[in-house]
Amino acid sequence: MPARIEDVAAHAGVSTKTVSRVLNGNPSVRATLRTRIEASIRALNYVPNPAARGLAGNRSYLVALLYDNPTASSSYIMELIVGMLQACTGTAYNAVLHPFEAGDDLTARVDGFVATHRPDAVVLVPPHANNTRLLQRLDELDIRYVTISSKLNQSRLDIGFDERKAASDIVEHLISLGHRRIAHVAGLKGHGARTWRLGGYRDALRKAGIAFDESLVVEGDFTFASGLAGGKALLSRRRPPTAIFAANDDMACGVIREACERGLAIPADLSVCGFDDTPVSQLISPALTTVRQPCREIACMAVESVLQSIRDPAMHLKARVPYQIQLRASTTGPEKP
Repeated sequence: MPARIEDVAAHAGVSTKTVSRVLNGNPSVRATLRTRIEASIRALNYVPNPAARGLAGNRSYLVALLYDNPTASSSYIMELIVGMLQACTGTAYNAVLHPFEAGDDLTARVDGFVATHRPDAVVLVPPHANNTRLLQRLDELDIRYVTISSKLNQSRLDIGFDERKAASDIVEHLISLGHRRIAHVAGLKGHGARTWRLGGYRDALRKAGIAFDESLVVEGDFTFASGLAGGKALLSRRRPPTAIFAANDDMACGVIREACERGLAIPADLSVCGFDDTPVSQLISPALTTVRQPCREIACMAVESVLQSIRDPAMHLKARVPYQIQLRASTTGPEKP
């Protein structure tokens, strides 16, 4: 027979109420006691019955990730999913994933999703994290939500990292190597990451006393294809840049592909760096200099905070997770004339 909550309580030598508190993520349980109960849960292979628990507590025990543009950021979304699953482990909650393309009817489509799945909490990534109407609607529906890297100040819970400073740091790395003609392939318009990464690029130039040249910024949408197109536009210029900072790794790979098609050597003829530290950044040759975005840690903290907010509706949290600059073989000093 499957283990019951009473069996877990007996195995751990505690009351069923204490086991229930652990399953619900109640912070009042002592760490040593929580560890003992979690060990009993694993030893007995105890799996909470979400349907029964939902009927008893008027909850679904689901936390939903709502996202957009999965083909352009599949590695990013996968890292978020892993972080969410880690946060759900040892609790009564399960993760449910749903892509929603941005559009005029987004709020209505989310209404349908909420009516069907009844999630207790929602995790929103850009561009949905920057959708004022959507956040207002979730408030009206009394659905707890947490935003990831929102450029708004509307969410009570937001987890992210200082993308603008990270972008500034990686461009400063290029400047420290001797580059002065540095181009940028920008991200998708309306996306918070575009704003911060372009802002960081400009910050670094300003700090170094390098005049901002608007013609060295080309449009992208976080896809490999847009990086390819951006590289083509920049490298076709009469005076091409000696270094290119792309707003994510996929676009940086597109730039490298275009450079190689032109017979340019990376990094001898052109230095390239990206952002996110997705798996492709280490699979490409040469390996890509980039910013490691702590996606798993962010998603894990996001889920933990939004579940805590169910117990404490007045909770507010604006947290920033440390990032790392990953220096690899795609950047070096410019060739001397």
